[in-house]
Amino acid sequence: MRILVYPHDLAMGGSQINAIDLAAVMRDSGHEVVLYGQRNTLVERIEELGLEFIESPRPRRRPTPSIVSSLRGLIRQRGFEVIHGYEWPPTLEAVVACHGSRSVAVSTVLSMSVAPFIPTYVPLLVGTEQILAAEVAAGRTRVGLMEPPIDTRLNSPEVKLPLRAFVSRWDLDPEAFTVVVVSRLAHEMKLEGILTAMESVRQLGRDRRVQLIVVGGGPAAGLVQDTAEAINAELGTRAIVVTGEMLDPRPAYAVADVALGMGSSALRAMAFGKPLVVQGIDGFWETLTPESLPTFLWQGWYGQGEGTHGAPARLSAILRTLMDQPDTRHRLGRLSWQTVRERFSLAAAAERQLGLYKESLASRRHGQPFGRTLQDNTVSLTRFLRYHRGISADRRRGRAADEDFNSKATLVQTRVQTRVQTSGPPAGLGAGS
Repeated sequence: MRILVYPHDLAMGGSQINAIDLAAVMRDSGHEVVLYGQRNTLVERIEELGLEFIESPRPRRRPTPSIVSSLRGLIRQRGFEVIHGYEWPPTLEAVVACHGSRSVAVSTVLSMSVAPFIPTYVPLLVGTEQILAAEVAAGRTRVGLMEPPIDTRLNSPEVKLPLRAFVSRWDLDPEAFTVVVVSRLAHEMKLEGILTAMESVRQLGRDRRVQLIVVGGGPAAGLVQDTAEAINAELGTRAIVVTGEMLDPRPAYAVADVALGMGSSALRAMAFGKPLVVQGIDGFWETLTPESLPTFLWQGWYGQGEGTHGAPARLSAILRTLMDQPDTRHRLGRLSWQTVRERFSLAAAAERQLGLYKESLASRRHGQPFGRTLQDNTVSLTRFLRYHRGISADRRRGRAADEDFNSKATLVQTRVQTRVQTSGPPAGLGAGS
């Protein structure tokens, strides 16, 4: 099978890393797999894995006509049978490029909701049971679950890593209780929790030997660095260490006593056998325990709290408990590792993805009636134009989110929508906030 994988960008991020890791597994199983996109940080990872990379034209207003033309050319020249777009812009470009050809466009959306203008006939994988339920309830039939997969060969407590060099490079205190967060430093979704964690360490640092390692880059990096310097100056120690973006953050996970995080980053920390405190929005912090696990398996590795007031104190209390109870940390670390190993295997995810490809190619011969396709495309176009008008208006008012379908407003809307459509999570699962 000839497969072109097209992540939404190749900057550091969970969706992109998942796309690359799955592409490598598909290649290793005997398929021709090529990565496509705008050159950025993760091209180095692509090349390290020995995958072919084709640079796309520069994205502009999406879908970008020059990208669609480039994809069509690659379909003709290289005979790609599957064009796999991650998130909505590559998905739409793949759909248009495949129109009239024998190739099929498939989509993976790991954002917190699915753009409503992705046509319903596009085979789709989503990242949580909650989003899957919402899409099925909304009438989408070609949709399945693709939880963020983790390569446990490269991410596990047994992997040998240059930890001594990492500790030396960042002048870490090996005797301090170490809290780690690996995250894109974005204003939307991420920054609230990172600043809360920094304030919690400021509170704990008055009478505890504790350090917070913040790994990542992004538009909020300057604010994070300035806040860290102010807290360190107040405490008279390097209680907060900001490393910036790291292509390989595994040493940070490995040195942690406790990890904070959401999404794929939370799962990677779990793969190292670390106790996890899940980060969300509006002051959400919750420790992964046997009791909370079903909720996170339903809604994903994030949540919505009841407000940011008092959030640093709540997180401080959680961390203080974990600091004082090493047996609890060990038990929760084992839970983390077992959960990743049993449910989030990269090999199992690759098998599900291959099944989607085969099913999509097999059904391509039959397709759906022209009238139905035309109706779906008309509805999708109408919704896209409505979305574009709304985004343009928000930008004029200075209200546009950093990530349109991966934002605080999106998370809140998705959870409300799912409860209305499905009457909430399956029996036995909690609300998670």
